[in-house]
Amino acid sequence: MSNAVEVKNLVKRYKKAERNAVDDVSFSVSEGEFFTLLGPNGAGKTTTISILTTMLTKTAGTVTIGGYDIDKHEKTIRERIGVIFQAPSIDMNLTAEENIRLHASLYGLYTFMPMFSIMSEAYKKQVLMLAELIGIKDALFDPIKTFSGGMKRKLEIVRGLMHRPAVLFLDEPTTGLDPVSRRTLWEYLHDVRRRERTTVFLTTHYLDEAENADHVCVIDEGKVLLYGTPRDMKDRLVQEYLLLDADDRDGLLRDLSAWRTQIVDEHARPLRIRLRNNEQAQEIIRAAGVSFSHLDIEHPTLEEAYVKLIEKSTAETPATV
Repeated sequence: MSNAVEVKNLVKRYKKAERNAVDDVSFSVSEGEFFTLLGPNGAGKTTTISILTTMLTKTAGTVTIGGYDIDKHEKTIRERIGVIFQAPSIDMNLTAEENIRLHASLYGLYTFMPMFSIMSEAYKKQVLMLAELIGIKDALFDPIKTFSGGMKRKLEIVRGLMHRPAVLFLDEPTTGLDPVSRRTLWEYLHDVRRRERTTVFLTTHYLDEAENADHVCVIDEGKVLLYGTPRDMKDRLVQEYLLLDADDRDGLLRDLSAWRTQIVDEHARPLRIRLRNNEQAQEIIRAAGVSFSHLDIEHPTLEEAYVKLIEKSTAETPATV
């Protein structure tokens, strides 16, 4: 499988800066993959995605998008990618549909016509379908000046999906969206990935959006802290727990003592037991001589692993004077 995005030893240093904003960053994203770039504010995420989308020049390193070198094929790359930036980039003097129509015409998708009613049927069908899906169909012909921040974000998402990009870059795409709109958007994006093998490259502060990513890359102060699957990240950084309780608390504690389990607090209800693996949980449950009044497994989230990683990185970074 070819790589949709290939980044090797990427460096970006701004003029008069004391350190690199992006410092020897390397990663790859396979075709059709869901990839997430994570990091705190100022980590270098936006700088990285700006370079990958040809909006910013790099200082050193190599970048290819769909096999095209970013230094040699900038125009071709721009035609193959879709970008939804965190900062709005829409014309406030136009209606929502006029913004979409202008964008589609500039990309050469449809011949520009001065009115929506005389645009091609294919264009009208696509615009109305996306607008309904994202939730702006009723405001499609309203001036942008009347839109809330969330509505403007929805418009940008519709516009970014119009040309069916091979690689879709999403920089905080759901900021300002309500929970229902967020869920609807992600259902659509995952469907697009399945049907058209679109590569999705995400940066987000909503860590639940990255739980289903194929790979996650975490950067801080311009450097890669961790690259792997969400499962790898959680296995390395956080702990799973077996949650148990019984009416016969003394009997339960005796059983657990025989298994030399690690109980976090013997007075807590339910008991939280550190697990080495899922097999250990099954062994304890099968061997217990008491009836459980509570039984569950506490699975760590990607957000918990991410917070642990950033805290660890901050603690290991020497203070500057």
